[in-house]
Amino acid sequence: MTSFDTGRQAEAAAATYLKHQGFTVLGQNVRTRTYEIDIIAEKSRDLYFVEVKYRKNDIAGGGLEYITPGKLRQMQFAAEMWLSENRRSGDYRLAGVEVSGADFEVTDFIDSLT
Repeated sequence: MTSFDTGRQAEAAAATYLKHQGFTVLGQNVRTRTYEIDIIAEKSRDLYFVEVKYRKNDIAGGGLEYITPGKLRQMQFAAEMWLSENRRSGDYRLAGVEVSGADFEVTDFIDSLT
């Protein structure tokens, strides 16, 4: 399995998890020339821009530990670009989902990274 396939499976697992938590998934793997967003979801009229981190195991730590201040800035830029392009406004959250192991199990969800 390639890392591309692994990433897609991790995003699919995260999207399924979010749906089970009452979110509506508006987009997955959204990519443009200037940004990428793993998942865009909505719950109770709040928008969530979700970074998905996969780890085969936790030897090197959990996946969400790798969301750095630089990554948060990229996520914020992507969220603001998407909002502008889709003529949406209002508050939004930057969130993270950690997916682990061969079974692509969601092991952590943080609904607000900031």
